[in-house]
Amino acid sequence: MSQFPPSRRHTPLMPPKKNPLKLNPLQLRTLALLQELARHSETSTRDATSGEATIAHLPHAHGDHVHVGDFVVSSRDAGGFSNPSVWTALERKGLARGDFPRAITLTAAGLAYDTGLSGVRADRSDH
Repeated sequence: MSQFPPSRRHTPLMPPKKNPLKLNPLQLRTLALLQELARHSETSTRDATSGEATIAHLPHAHGDHVHVGDFVVSSRDAGGFSNPSVWTALERKGLARGDFPRAITLTAAGLAYDTGLSGVRADRSDH
């Protein structure tokens, strides 16, 4: 018999915990945008053996927006691209390896991490 009441027992039917690594909002947005860049061969290089993706050319803001893959996002949402603290946090949590500010490699865990993406406003690019 378990020492925990039924409501506290772990069962396989429980949904996975949201944001188990406790990334802050900027870290989550940055990871989500890096995942989008990693989806495209034009913006990343995949290592078939490890499953990792390296992004060697991060997009730069022009005006109030940044082009990320097929999307346009606000410069504010892409602020983590130029923030060394965000890169350090992603590295510390095993989601990336970086060579700030030149390139960042998303680990298999970083590519698979569920960011929720709800905090990023992205529109399809028209230019």
